[in-house]
Amino acid sequence: MPAPTLLVLDTAPSPRLGRLTGRTCVRYTDEAGLAARLPEADVLLVWDVASDAVRAAWPGDGPRPGWVHTASAGVDRLLCPELVRSDTVVTRARGIFERPVAEYVTGLVLAFAKDLPGTLEFQHRRQWRHRESTRIAGSRAVVVGAGPIGREITRLLITLGVQVALVGRRARRTIHGAADLDRLAAMADWVICAAPLTESNRGMFDARFFGLMQPSAHFINVGRGPLVVEDDLATALRRRWIAGAALDAFEQEPLEPQSPLWDVPELIVSPHMSGATTGWRDQLGEQFVEMYEQWVAGAPLPNVVDKRRGYVLVQDRSE
Repeated sequence: MPAPTLLVLDTAPSPRLGRLTGRTCVRYTDEAGLAARLPEADVLLVWDVASDAVRAAWPGDGPRPGWVHTASAGVDRLLCPELVRSDTVVTRARGIFERPVAEYVTGLVLAFAKDLPGTLEFQHRRQWRHRESTRIAGSRAVVVGAGPIGREITRLLITLGVQVALVGRRARRTIHGAADLDRLAAMADWVICAAPLTESNRGMFDARFFGLMQPSAHFINVGRGPLVVEDDLATALRRRWIAGAALDAFEQEPLEPQSPLWDVPELIVSPHMSGATTGWRDQLGEQFVEMYEQWVAGAPLPNVVDKRRGYVLVQDRSE
């Protein structure tokens, strides 16, 4: 029986797949070659997670891989109607980004509360400016997105004494439903987005939402860029509807040098790096190889995405 064909939508540095040597036929492709090579693949590894090529190339003639794995937490760049309707199993990375993203969010909360951006600016100006900072313990946070990343953010903030309300699609146990979000956001000091992108929540953080928040509150997005109406956020900051914000994901990436977001007051811009820690690519490669071995053995795959909803199946998540 011929070895399975693994097609890698590649970007540098390439994944380390040495353990699969001799056991599978590994082929590499860039965006331009993906459509032509899809029919020959049994498995597709989307290593270039910033690419929309799968969504563009999937519709077409010929067979398609039975399994697609993306080395990212989100799957919105993959899904198209043809892939959703197909029998292809889609999986995503899990267990690698949760803690780093939570640490990044905690760092942003600390930076805002202690006015670290102001300190660095005054240092740059050589100005001695004594001032008061905000106490984190006892403050209120709303974390939007009750998946593994949102839950890890919640756990870490609680250790700092923050009162956290976790919001998901529906209310269950200690998780609030989407209907509670406006009420909770109106009382929060920190609103943190860690939600997946679906058609139902695209642009959910808009002028109406920022108008609900307290003038002293901060907004942080480590979810997907299109969840936020960026022009509305910029307006809210300029008009001081909210005190500050941080974006680690954007509608268009990379953010162009001429983007007005670079100059918005009280906005921290970071290049989609909240989950990137030393060794993360190797961890992603190791996770895929382990999943591949399960697939070859006929065992059920973990981290399976509900393609119609756009996130991991509920029964595959610890509540």
